[in-house]
Amino acid sequence: MHRVTAMKNIVYIATSLDGYIADRDGGLDWLHSIPNPDHSDFGWAEFMAGVDALVMGRTTFETVCGFDCDWPYNKPVFVLSNTLTEIPENYQDKAELVSGALPEIINTLNKRGFENLYIDGGKTVQSFLTEDLIDDLIITQIPVLLGGGSRLFSDLPAHQAYELVNSEVLLGAMIKNHYRRVR
Repeated sequence: MHRVTAMKNIVYIATSLDGYIADRDGGLDWLHSIPNPDHSDFGWAEFMAGVDALVMGRTTFETVCGFDCDWPYNKPVFVLSNTLTEIPENYQDKAELVSGALPEIINTLNKRGFENLYIDGGKTVQSFLTEDLIDDLIITQIPVLLGGGSRLFSDLPAHQAYELVNSEVLLGAMIKNHYRRVR
């Protein structure tokens, strides 16, 4: 019997205690403030195995391009931008530019077989939440106060309810919560 799985848009992200995803300078060094001697990925590989593609904003894409490492994704990456006209030459085989209304973009990607999408980047996540297009939020809270920077959440046009699916303490310091949208 063929089992049909629901299409999902999933956020997997870390925040500071005060709800920021990057510091005032766009920095992410604080993400490594808790020692991780065993180099645990905290479920990242398992999560990535369950998604078909990533959808990220231009700023997040440019941040990832600036990392001092090989391209970190083995899945298709779609970059949302109304201002970027093309993907830089070094990344054209790694990412595709998309623009337009989010429901249309999601519908197009779903029709192309990308059903479980990892939604990444502050403004992108906020836009998806505003359109009520997020199904799961997986948020790891790191015990640091940044006092400013890029927020994960912004104002929403309406209340959204989520249920807690799972909560775990990582390294005795961080809390990873998985929430599912109640519709």
